Amino acid sequence: MLYRILGLTLAVLACSSLSLAAQTTAPVIIGVGGPLTGPQAQYGLAWKKGFALALEEISSKGGIQGRPLVLDFQDTQNDPRQTVAVAQKFIADPRILLATGDFSSTSSMAASPLYQRAGLVQFGFNNSNAAFTNGGDYLWSNSPSQINEAPAHAAYVRDLGLKKVAVFLLNTDWGKGTADLTIASLEKFGVNVALREAYLADNQDFKPLITKAKAAGVDGLVLISYANDAAMIVQQTRGQGVLLPIVANGTNASAPFLQLGGSAVEGVFIAGDFTSDDPRPEVQAFAQRWKEKYNEELDYFAVHAYDSLILAAAVLNASRLDRASVKEAFGKVKDVPSVIYGKVEFNPANRRIDEFLGARLVVQGGKLIAYTGKVLK
Repeated sequence: MLYRILGLTLAVLACSSLSLAAQTTAPVIIGVGGPLTGPQAQYGLAWKKGFALALEEISSKGGIQGRPLVLDFQDTQNDPRQTVAVAQKFIADPRILLATGDFSSTSSMAASPLYQRAGLVQFGFNNSNAAFTNGGDYLWSNSPSQINEAPAHAAYVRDLGLKKVAVFLLNTDWGKGTADLTIASLEKFGVNVALREAYLADNQDFKPLITKAKAAGVDGLVLISYANDAAMIVQQTRGQGVLLPIVANGTNASAPFLQLGGSAVEGVFIAGDFTSDDPRPEVQAFAQRWKEKYNEELDYFAVHAYDSLILAAAVLNASRLDRASVKEAFGKVKDVPSVIYGKVEFNPANRRIDEFLGARLVVQGGKLIAYTGKVLK
């Protein structure tokens, strides 16, 4: 009898040890919602490249507290309805300790109330809407806010010497909110906004807008757009023989804009957040590493995805690997390495990072380079 009891005890201990071992080697999972198909798919594919490079580095340093880090990437097509469905999936899976995405603030914010109520951090690393983090203490972002980006865009327009412009904007909450901030800054800087025209995301014909801009006698176009629609606007503008300067927002500081626009986008100015021309050694080292892996120029959205996953890993490593402590760790991490900013940390008051550099770019030779020229007139 004694042997039977001892045998059962040893069996229970063995099972407990196996269970504990399984727990300590189980992967740590981050849920990612973003576009892999649909009009903004290029951005999601850029994210994947940045994530892959970050995962290599995180793995080489022991993962998350000795456990592998895994991404569960769900295609949302940047559709708010899909973002909500993906949020429900992530919330229901107790293995997911952190969720990130979506591409647009509009899509992300559709799911924010769900994440807040469930107590699962939504890390909106791509979400520039200043109101994104207002919904609760489980909402965090390291994206530059439009409060900073929109005035920088307007200042670029002013400093190029443009006096009277047309603003074309994507007719979404993001587009309208960004346009409001940009136009307010343009007017403050003394730039006359002679025309404000909103267009739908599925618009393919921008000739009526271009005709209106010509009739208004503007000396430049200001775009608040995504890469696919911005590329079409530029192509159709140049196709009509209109050679006015075009100053686009930072969403177009991307490989998709260059690829879709082709030769037509040569000379387009972009108010971006980062330039691979940055002479800092860490930026140049990363750009070289990127080129060796992908044989292409560095893309802002890819490097921002890399930075964001490195930051998320630092947060997870500083947590107890449960959802509540992950939220607490966001407010505690300090001086996390960043290719774009050098080092970052969150401001617990607004759950965003305060760093903002801005970069004035121009398309030249099929590449985005830093603009060092003077005013155009």
